[in-house]
Amino acid sequence: MLNIRPVSDLRNKFPEIEQTVLQSGEPVFLTKNGYGSMVLLSLEQYAGLTDPVERALDQADRAAELSGARLSADEVFARVRRRVHEREDV
Repeated sequence: MLNIRPVSDLRNKFPEIEQTVLQSGEPVFLTKNGYGSMVLLSLEQYAGLTDPVERALDQADRAAELSGARLSADEVFARVRRRVHEREDV
């Protein structure tokens, strides 16, 4: 279940929010004036989201060092768009 709280709780009830994030392993969504403002995650949750991307970027950097091929930004984005559209058709 989503945990949605006003951003003022961050100031007024930080220990409670911290405990919720750390114990539940789920993010807490903060609102300001009734609209989404930010999401609080534990370091472990954040790492779980970003580590695979960082590893993929490192792998791409290593592959680029070994390859003489260079693509323009237009070529890269065209390839990405084709792959995205291929997945949508599946």
